[in-house]
Amino acid sequence: MTSLPTLFLDFPLPFSPSNIPDLPVYGLAIDNRQVQPGYIFIARPGASVDGHDFILDAIRRGAAAVVGQKEISSLPVPYIRVSDSRRAVTHLAAAFYGHPGRKLTVIGVTGTDGKTTTSNLLYQILVATGLKTGMISTVNAVIGDEILDTGFHVTTPDAHDVQRYLAKMVESGLTHVVLETTSHGLAQHRVDASQYDIAVVTNITHEHLDEHGSYENYRAAKGRLFELLADTVDKPQGNPRLGVLNMDDQRSYGYLASLLTHQSSRQVSYGLTSAADIHAENITYRSSGLAFEIAGKDFCIPTRTRLVGAYNVLNCLAAFSAAVIGLGIDPRTAALGLANLPGIPGRMEVIDLGQDFTAIVDFAHTPNALKVTLETARQMTKGRVISIFGSAGLRDREKRRLMAETSAALADISILTAEDPRTESLDGILAEMAAGAAARGGLEGETFYRVRDRSEAIKFALRLARPGDLVIACGKGHEQSMCFGTTEYLWDDRTAMRAALSEYLGMPGPQMPYLPTQEEK
Repeated sequence: MTSLPTLFLDFPLPFSPSNIPDLPVYGLAIDNRQVQPGYIFIARPGASVDGHDFILDAIRRGAAAVVGQKEISSLPVPYIRVSDSRRAVTHLAAAFYGHPGRKLTVIGVTGTDGKTTTSNLLYQILVATGLKTGMISTVNAVIGDEILDTGFHVTTPDAHDVQRYLAKMVESGLTHVVLETTSHGLAQHRVDASQYDIAVVTNITHEHLDEHGSYENYRAAKGRLFELLADTVDKPQGNPRLGVLNMDDQRSYGYLASLLTHQSSRQVSYGLTSAADIHAENITYRSSGLAFEIAGKDFCIPTRTRLVGAYNVLNCLAAFSAAVIGLGIDPRTAALGLANLPGIPGRMEVIDLGQDFTAIVDFAHTPNALKVTLETARQMTKGRVISIFGSAGLRDREKRRLMAETSAALADISILTAEDPRTESLDGILAEMAAGAAARGGLEGETFYRVRDRSEAIKFALRLARPGDLVIACGKGHEQSMCFGTTEYLWDDRTAMRAALSEYLGMPGPQMPYLPTQEEK
């Protein structure tokens, strides 16, 4: 519990009135249905609904006060008007929970692809060092021995949830946190009060252009993570204020480097060439993992990881750079932390029930991620690569064509299927993808197929597989649901792959998850 005036002591946005009544505050809510007696309801305008329309309902549920950005009068409870109620949430939540980010060393990881893997690698390094570390990812929040689910789909949790997780970490005696940070979380100001000390970028490629409008806007949203370094308060444990940049990603590197130079923050680059401050040498690719050396100004450390693919070399370099240059961790200890990571759920996860071909589930859901995933798959087999993937509805339409073109070029057989069509026509999405595959020389019925039901698509791929082939289902990875219309159906590609393999092999196994497309004749 805190008081209403306390929430506005360090509030950085204009607000009125200035004489806020001294009321106890027992919680915050951005959804009127979650209001409990003594809560503050924060009304925000949204894409489809406006929280200001639900103020009276929030008051009926017991809201002690309301914060909003519209001019409203004659409410039976105090109303504080702010210039931007969406931005206000993160600062009010931070104040309610006692500004936990100020008591932690916070490392933010952003990028189009590789955020979750890099966050987990960095977490393993910090744990290997003996630092009391937590992690908030798009998969879960790790607080000591407690693992909390952060939701169905991949985005940074809402602002008040982020601050609640950070506060739990402080209460648990943790000192460091790795915070996976999406462009949505940055653009919607969910993380503005997180007090970042180190900002890491993996890459910035083609994604979320439906929301951001252009690559430049998307890059600017990611760039906010690096701008937030300058806003971090001075902390007793010190302020690294370090940006960790991918020199190989030339479309983002110069832009982000200029942001850091402008605000006088330190920066370190990583990459696969010696031009980067931290780079990889003598890379050996194996189906069981990677072996390489990490070289810096005054060290060259042999390193191993159970992760596969050249892109994971870059993820390792990003995590290593943040730990060694940002936190002063010994390079050899950091290398041991990289080796400790057993794997990431739904990231190049092999599903082996004894079949004579390889079956993998991966999260690749962008053109670049699919490209590097299929390149890695090609390295892992002497047989054919059979890819299964879709493209989400109500999202960037251009990537439907791009992903189909990529698979047509790199896989032997592509199976186009459902992936969160939402309220769009699944047939329409598949038609756009089929056009992309055909444009790269694909022949429908020979090198690519349309299979609307994802469970049948996986089964079909298994029937096509020959000994030594590699079947890979991309796009869902660890996710636990798929959206048709406005309904989220429980779905896990890993369970679906095991169910399909069990049926294929004629052995007991899990039940195939249900999707509405299974009822189609």
